[in-house]
Amino acid sequence: MTDVFARLESFGDRFRLERGLAPGEDWIGCDRLLDPSSDELGQVLDAERHASGQVSDHATALTVMAVYAGTVTASALLAWAVDGKVIDMRPRNVAIRLSPHHGFEAVGLREPTVAEAPVETLVSWVLDDHLLPLARAMRVRTRAGLRQLYGGVAHGCAAAFCIASRRGGDIDQLEGAYQSFLTAATGDLGRLGSVIRLRENDREGLFYLRNTCCLYYTSAEQVKCSSCCLDTVEDRVTNYRRVLAEGVVPH
Repeated sequence: MTDVFARLESFGDRFRLERGLAPGEDWIGCDRLLDPSSDELGQVLDAERHASGQVSDHATALTVMAVYAGTVTASALLAWAVDGKVIDMRPRNVAIRLSPHHGFEAVGLREPTVAEAPVETLVSWVLDDHLLPLARAMRVRTRAGLRQLYGGVAHGCAAAFCIASRRGGDIDQLEGAYQSFLTAATGDLGRLGSVIRLRENDREGLFYLRNTCCLYYTSAEQVKCSSCCLDTVEDRVTNYRRVLAEGVVPH
């Protein structure tokens, strides 16, 4: 079990999971976020809006959804992709700690449960039990479009495979694992974006092309994500090739 978590951390801080959460720390149980009227969901949305200076509730929700899916549950996707292990990231077993900055400061597990299980279990625990219900709760809370929220889910899930491919992961293995996940996935994620494989000089990696927008460009930072659908596919590929040549990991 320890080896699974250590291997995840080797791919970067995004995939680090705290275990054995200490009482008294500022953790928010992720199961509380599935209630559209909960104070906890309000805290998450308020923290992001304050940190990024978003212009509306629905834009904040779309940004949170993409960031949440790309950080909170990303470790479960990567563990399955590289080791065939499924981490229990059902909401009742996961907690987050808010950051004063854009995103989340930490992700923790109440019980560090890891099982050898098929992709269907991964889809059940990560999508059906966690990300998709969260998207629906944010839809009710903020009236953000469900397709756009699901687009954030799709983007965040793909990020686990794409980022790992540029940090030493086996690209063939990660690409195959992503396709297996996408085939089994619920939420019609395949219609919301696509993963492409690019090579530049001696570097190669997987990159995501979104078909929906998280509206982060409306924040105070006024920047678009590298995968933003407001840019043409050609422009995004050109940008990806540049960052690949420079060894940069775009978000």
